[in-house]
This record gives sequence, C-alpha cells and structure tokens, in this order.
Amino acid sequence: MAKETPAQRVERIKKQKSGLDVLEDIYRYAISGEDVDPEDIDRFKWYGLYTQNKAMQDENDDTQYFMLRVKLLQGALNIEQMRAIAGIAKEFAQSTVHFTTRQDVQFHFITVRDLPEIFYRLKSVSLTTTFAAGDVPRNVVSCPVSGVDHDEIYDVRDIVSEVNEYFDANKTLANLPRKYKVGISGCAKHCMNHEIQDLSFSAYKRSSGSVLFDVSVGGGLASNTKFAISIGSVLPSAILEVVHAVSAIYRDHGLRENRKKARLGHLIDEWGIEKFKAEVESAIGYSLSDTPRQEYTPHAQREHFGVHSSKEEGLCYIGCAVNGGCIGADGFFKLADILEAEGAQTIKATTTQNFIIIDVPANNSESIVEALSKIDIDARPNPFKARMLSCTGIRFCKFGLVETKGRAMELAEYLHEKFPHFDETVTISVNGCPNSCAHPKVADIGLVGTKFKDESGNIVAGFEVLLGGNLEGDKSKLGEKMKTKLTSDKVNSFVEGIIAKYLKSGCKCFGWFLKDLCVGEEFKSYKLKKNDR
Repeated sequence: MAKETPAQRVERIKKQKSGLDVLEDIYRYAISGEDVDPEDIDRFKWYGLYTQNKAMQDENDDTQYFMLRVKLLQGALNIEQMRAIAGIAKEFAQSTVHFTTRQDVQFHFITVRDLPEIFYRLKSVSLTTTFAAGDVPRNVVSCPVSGVDHDEIYDVRDIVSEVNEYFDANKTLANLPRKYKVGISGCAKHCMNHEIQDLSFSAYKRSSGSVLFDVSVGGGLASNTKFAISIGSVLPSAILEVVHAVSAIYRDHGLRENRKKARLGHLIDEWGIEKFKAEVESAIGYSLSDTPRQEYTPHAQREHFGVHSSKEEGLCYIGCAVNGGCIGADGFFKLADILEAEGAQTIKATTTQNFIIIDVPANNSESIVEALSKIDIDARPNPFKARMLSCTGIRFCKFGLVETKGRAMELAEYLHEKFPHFDETVTISVNGCPNSCAHPKVADIGLVGTKFKDESGNIVAGFEVLLGGNLEGDKSKLGEKMKTKLTSDKVNSFVEGIIAKYLKSGCKCFGWFLKDLCVGEEFKSYKLKKNDR
C-alpha cells in the first residue's frame, strides 16, 4: 500500500472527525493526562493551538507546549478582556502574549492540562479561540479605526459583524482545503492590505458620491505567492452574499490533492480568473460591476499612529507601536490600568502587530501618551519601530531557523540610535524561516531565516535578504532576493549600510531608492562597502 501523502493524511483526519469535535477530547486529555493522539494534535488547530518548538526547551523539560491564538473580533479588546488576557499569560504562558498580523493575540508555553481553565476564562469575557487556526475561515481583518476616523470611506463595522457571525464555528466551513483569509475595509489608507487576502472588499467612492466595494480574490504570500485580482465591485449590502458564494466555491472545488496548492489562489490559477468570476456571478445571481482603476496607499504609509480627533464628539484615538508585538502580561496589566485611569475603554489591534486606543477623552490624550511611553509603548514611534514585523521565530516555532522577536527589537533600537533624525517610515520584516508569517516578501527590507555555508564551508543559520517589496494595488511588488546571506550578528550593520547609502543618494523616497537598487545584476551581487556605513 502506498504511503499517504501529507494532503491525503490531513483530508482523512478531517473526514474521520471534524476539528470542531475535538474540544471534548481536549478536556479529556487535560483531565486524564494521557498522551495526545498525533491526529488530534492536528485537529487542535481548530481551537487555535499549534505545537511549539521543543528543540529550544531545557533538556530536562519534556513538556509538550502549545501556542494558543485568540481571535479578536474586529481587533477589539476592552479593559476586562485585557486583564483576562494578562492573567492567562501570567499564570499559564510564562507571561508571553503577542499581537499578530491578523488582529489576534497569541500565547506560548500553554499546556493541555491548563486549557479547560483558559477556555473558561476566555469565554467569561466573550473571547474565543475557535477557528483561530486550521483549514477554516480565519479572523476577518478590517481597519481598526472604522467608525471613528474622519477620513474613512465607509464604516464597515456592521458588515464585518455579519461576516463574523456567518463564519463563527460554522460547521459547513469547518473543512476547507486550507486556511482562508478575508478582509473588509473602508479605510482611506487601505490598512487591511487587500492585496494579500484570499478574499477582500475595499471601499471606494464613485463620482456620484456613492460607495462600492472592490472585490479582490486569490492573494497570499505563502505557497500561493501572488497579489489578489479584482473581479469587480458590489454594493455594501451585497458583501455577505459574495462571502457566502466564494466560501462555498472554495470549499467545494478547492484543490485538496496537494497542501502546497490548496489555497484559493491555486484554484483561480487552475480555472482562470474569468471562470472563477463566472462561478461567483452564477452563485449570487447577477453580474459584478466593473471596478475603475484605483490608487492605493503605499504599504509603508498604511498606518494610524499618533493622536487623532474622533468622529465621536469629545473623543480621540491614539495609534500605538509595540516592540515586535511583544506586549506581555505586564504590559497588558499596565495598559488596562492606564486606560481605566484616563477614561478610555477599548483598544483595537492592527495588522502591523500594534494597536489603537479608539475612545480616549480628548482632554486626556497627552497624559495617556506620556503614561504609555513609560511602559515602552509609543504613540509617536520612530520610523523603524513603527513598521517592524517579526514572526515567532525559532524560540517557539518548529519551522523557525533563527531568533526573530529579540532580533527585530534590537534592530529597531540600533537603527534609531544610528539615524535619530530619520523621518521616513521603513517597513522591515524579520522572518524566522522561508514561510511568510511576517510578510517579508512585501517589506522594504525582508530578512528571511535560512541555512547556508559560511566562508569556512560550515552550515550556519542566518538570513536571506529581500529588498524593495511593496503593497500598492496594481503597483505592488515582491521583494527582490539578494545573493548576500547574513548571520544574525551582521544584520544591524548591513541594514545600517542600506539606510546610510540611501541618505547619501539624494533620493527623496526610500521605496524609489530600493527600486533603483534592484535593477539588474548589479543589485543581485550588491555588497555594502565600508564607506557606505
């Protein structure tokens, strides 16, 4: 009998028992202490659980730890929820808790025996891990300042709620071919990053003043590295039915024979965009409107940092940067105390591992900014800390080859010390392996974990360098690979050299500078000289 392929194994596991049905097994394992069946470990993903990298544990510790992801609907956390998250992190996760690029938070060092208590505490404050991972619809991303931003094109909060309700533990969508990522946004800065979503809806105004949403499909940065393609536009009221249609098409026709070719973008490649669009139109019963060419905000400028007046009278919102998304238990406790003392209640996570306080009394804005700075949270971050992304890296992830979180924080601090007056936001990604959890392929500077031979012929772990990535609608560009590969200790000086060379170039835009640098073979064999630093 032929050995099962990875895809055959996963499909069999899902058919034998739905991931949604593993919850009672989680409780059983927690109570009995018995070893978890490896096939149930796969199903644990449906409740936000991934096994953690055991190679980095103390040699005397054979515990199987998990990462646990918590969905934040529309990215939101109130004070009570923040304190619950902080308490779980402190008691059960060695104080680890990070913001993610999908407006979630996640813990590390979670053990199965603690899951019943953790799930109870999350449920008591209306938080869930269901469908936070697995072959299911993931958390719907959206603009965190929807409803409070004066410049927004459309307030999508009600629409996002409807889609979230449709996805919520939906048994008909519990067995998709792979993960499925949806975004809905009316943001004038396009911060949802529609170009890399499986399915997205981006608001734009027509000359009449009415609003339509561009429907884009098939984006992604992993095995289906491609930018989403527009298939037309719909009224706000039609978004939910398009979500129904695309979700069903993907479930019923997605390519299940190969896990590396099972995302929605692969189905579109197989069918062609015209056939896919025709299937969607057949399902909804009408034709999509044509979408005129849109101008989108460049990736580095898609942010909401600083203090801004709110649509709600007497309030403002404050965009804040967190080091590598690593807020920790102590950070959440202190943040909750600051908000409570200053009369604010709610934060919303962003897609850049940061957050926004959305309901600050205007008279208290500067006192909150000052209080946050004392716990290393910046409302006016330097341009390196602001858009520094990092994945979980080798410390936690079994795919990780290099350390990332600490590396990213150190790099941001180093660059700010070297260039204290630099004022142009630079997107930098520190990614622990060739996967794209921290989006290195669309960053100005992408550092991708890899192994290579050093000058002595030894195999070492380090980073491959990508330069010039950007998200900007049809101007989007993947970063170009350099031949240069770096050990971790060389990263700071290497990136310093690029910034220094840019400043000497006289170029007025970092993205343009990188674009020029990336032309031809000169770029691919580019070596930084000492006088560039």
